[in-house]
Amino acid sequence: MLFEALFLFLAGFFGGVVNSIAGGGSFITFPALLFVGVPPISANATNTFSSCSGYMSGAYAFRNELSAHRNELPRFILLSLLGGIVGAWLLLQTPETLFREAIPWLLLFATLLFIFGGWINRTLKRMASAHRHASSIGKLLLLLFLLGICIYGGFFNAGLGIVILSYLALAGHTDINAMNGLKLLVSTVVSLIAIALFIFDGVIAWYEGTLVLLGTLAGGYVAAHAARRLPQRLVRQFVILASVLITGYFFYDIYGA
Repeated sequence: MLFEALFLFLAGFFGGVVNSIAGGGSFITFPALLFVGVPPISANATNTFSSCSGYMSGAYAFRNELSAHRNELPRFILLSLLGGIVGAWLLLQTPETLFREAIPWLLLFATLLFIFGGWINRTLKRMASAHRHASSIGKLLLLLFLLGICIYGGFFNAGLGIVILSYLALAGHTDINAMNGLKLLVSTVVSLIAIALFIFDGVIAWYEGTLVLLGTLAGGYVAAHAARRLPQRLVRQFVILASVLITGYFFYDIYGA
């Protein structure tokens, strides 16, 4: 029991550190919850619960940047609420065995997003600058894209921030601070509404989730003070290596002979 508690706290701690510096903390916290025996769907819901406080504090830190986009915020919040509800509902309707088989593919998708997210965002920024005057159909497609992203976030939290940044780049946003603020706001709203459904359904593992949450808060606090000393590129390379190894392990564990 003591080992399990320490293990989950440390997983949350390192997850909080990498989230603060490079992103990708779910590649540590989600497998850790599975490792200690939390069922897959419950582990996914619990990971969403454990990550949400970091989204909330981050969104608050960017409140000034968000205020400059106050006219857009109702649209972001409404789509985030709707998408979070649909995604969480879909997760709760998914059979445990089917979700377990989907885990490697979801992790692979999130891993590829993490690795190529910067290139995707740069490409989308160029596309957005070349087509600043989007048609009505283009605007509708962007709204549907954002809704789809929020549904994904309610269903599986890992990699959500990278996909949101891709949407914002495609939508023509260029201020990275405002983009990070909007990313964290959408992540917060999606997570909060999903957590509400998870609580109602009773799938959150509170003990394990609280340990990861406390570790995440501690890791984020330490990273805020040590960020200047830790090379972001090195941390990013570590996250990529860990995500590739973890994804490979789940493919072997579930589909291997």
